[in-house]
Amino acid sequence: MKPLYFIIGAIAFIGLLVYMTMGQKKYRVEVCVAYLGRTDCRTASAATKQQAQRTATENACAVIASGMTDSIACANTPPTSVKWLD
Repeated sequence: MKPLYFIIGAIAFIGLLVYMTMGQKKYRVEVCVAYLGRTDCRTASAATKQQAQRTATENACAVIASGMTDSIACANTPPTSVKWLD
């Protein structure tokens, strides 16, 4: 009987994780950022437009900027393009 409870609990836990990570991401965006002659585009999803755009921008800056100062400056640079996805 214990293995059955374990399997049911594991399935419920996995279902909860899927719901928590996928269910609240209403907005999806692709952001392209140019910084110090380098360009990168990244896609992100979040519960709000602002969070989605900020996450995509920070992800792009993580690739093209080096160091904390550059990363902050890059993240504060206006994106070259923002494309909202379905």
